[in-house]
Amino acid sequence: MSEGKNSSVFMNAPTRRQLIAGMVVAFGGVTLGSSKARARAEEEISRSAEAIHQEPVFKASRKRVYEALTDARQFEKIVQLSAAMKSGMAPGAKPAEISREAGGAFSLFGGYVTGRQLELMPNERIVQAWRAGGWDPGDYSIARFELVEQGTETKIIFDHAGFPRGKAEHLAEGWKINYWEPLGKFLS
Repeated sequence: MSEGKNSSVFMNAPTRRQLIAGMVVAFGGVTLGSSKARARAEEEISRSAEAIHQEPVFKASRKRVYEALTDARQFEKIVQLSAAMKSGMAPGAKPAEISREAGGAFSLFGGYVTGRQLELMPNERIVQAWRAGGWDPGDYSIARFELVEQGTETKIIFDHAGFPRGKAEHLAEGWKINYWEPLGKFLS
């Protein structure tokens, strides 16, 4: 190869300045595209979603608390102590039916609360697809019960999210008067 041929190859190659300018244009296009995608994603994300976080403590072992929440016979006794029972369930309605298998169904308070067991980690965690009877068909929320040992007591770190907007206050009160208060009475 002659020197003239090599120099013509290099003369057609972009300069460092041209390479940098090309990269800036290319990355600028990527950034512009991703900022448009980000703007679309921002429009799709709710910033006003409601959620409930409660941490009731019970004078019982994690095993005993877990059993009370997952065994239909025990939960029926909790239902009997609840405010829901005082306000009146449908006559003849079964207070509690609870599957103890992941994927299994549950029906509580005479069918007013229904759902599926998503995750059951004995004595540790319960995660449910949970819905109240008055909700639109197909509306489900996620209720998560994390059982934490505290000496001779058990704290439930409870989180409930994904329920219809405007229901948080009613549900938070419902968890207290229909779950935590009667569960505390049942376990003592």
